[in-house]
Amino acid sequence: MTYQLPHTIENAYGEKLVFQRLIQEPDGDRVEGENFVAPGGGPPMHVHWLQDEGLTVLRGRIGYQIKGQAEQFAGPGESIVFPRGVPHRFWNAGSETLNCQAWLKPANTIVFFLSSIYEAQRKSGKPQPETFDTAYLLTRYAREYDMVDIPLFVRKVILPVTYVVGQLLGKYKHFADAPQPVKSVRA
Repeated sequence: MTYQLPHTIENAYGEKLVFQRLIQEPDGDRVEGENFVAPGGGPPMHVHWLQDEGLTVLRGRIGYQIKGQAEQFAGPGESIVFPRGVPHRFWNAGSETLNCQAWLKPANTIVFFLSSIYEAQRKSGKPQPETFDTAYLLTRYAREYDMVDIPLFVRKVILPVTYVVGQLLGKYKHFADAPQPVKSVRA
């Protein structure tokens, strides 16, 4: 599955991402874009096993946290980098829309993965993505991404079983053109 850039995605909970361009670099493609987050909104604690992520605040106030560390905050002109393999979260800690310039490197499957997560949120009508789509995405792409606040038993047993049940029930036809997971092994 390929996307024409710029590519915009929105969930129903105040988050919008605009993937603007893909820059080919010798050590991996870099996807750049912007995010817009409503007050209080933002992704839960997650990890990109194979990608570094950077955000520069253009407007608003961002709160962010590395798992196990204290919450921190940044304002316009300030940048944050989350190295690959480091569980983190961020949110709009202000009263106006948070707007950041963002990048991820290497790009890998991030445009597909986040587009699918946002679609699954719209499908469920809740902040938690639709169950079968969540099982598909977090099982198939487990070497790339994880939602670390989901209990370990759910991530390692319930979601994989749900994934298999979804396969048996034909729940994944809409993922027919999904990109192959990256084969790299986590460090």
